[in-house]
Amino acid sequence: MYQAAIFDLDGTLLNTIDDLANAGNAVCRQNGWAVHTVEEYKRFVGNGIPKLVERFSPADQRTPARLAQTLAQFREYYAAHKEDCTVPYDGILPLLGSLNERKIPLGVLTNKEDCFAKEIIKRYFGEGTFCCVQGATEQFPAKPDPTALLHLCTSEPFAGKRILFIGDSDVDIHTAVNAKLDSCGVLWGFRTEAELTAAGATYLARQPVHLLSFF
Repeated sequence: MYQAAIFDLDGTLLNTIDDLANAGNAVCRQNGWAVHTVEEYKRFVGNGIPKLVERFSPADQRTPARLAQTLAQFREYYAAHKEDCTVPYDGILPLLGSLNERKIPLGVLTNKEDCFAKEIIKRYFGEGTFCCVQGATEQFPAKPDPTALLHLCTSEPFAGKRILFIGDSDVDIHTAVNAKLDSCGVLWGFRTEAELTAAGATYLARQPVHLLSFF
């Protein structure tokens, strides 16, 4: 049994893909570029917003200066529209409520920029559901580097507890492997069962309620 949980955000707790895709495609249209499908965006996300911007940009528009300009365009649009379509996955709110009732410490570790992550968590889950929310900052390398996860694991209230890391992509599973933690790949997110299995997920969960059995 596990005594604490740290979750990925996009594709794990919240279905954010439509807002991310809409923001990316708005920038593409603004610049006269071809747009992409939602399924393509499911492959583009996972490594942070700068990498997302690089992936949706045409190959000849990826110079450092051009990417910096495109990133600024994306941030401006996404900041204004990040809650247009985003919703918690079915079953997530009851799951978190049950874990809170059991006094299981909960955290979030995401490659989404820290300011966006904290705003979105507060909007959809209020204050007090999670003990900590760590998004992308200059302080830590992005997942799958384990540094940020290890930092959370050694801080209160997670220190000394058996922790399960929960996410929807190979990036999350590799992060857990690199930190020598057990992981659960969720099958309601952006990536496939085959990807999560190949990455080395300790467990798989088909519905949020299935996670309760681990705590």
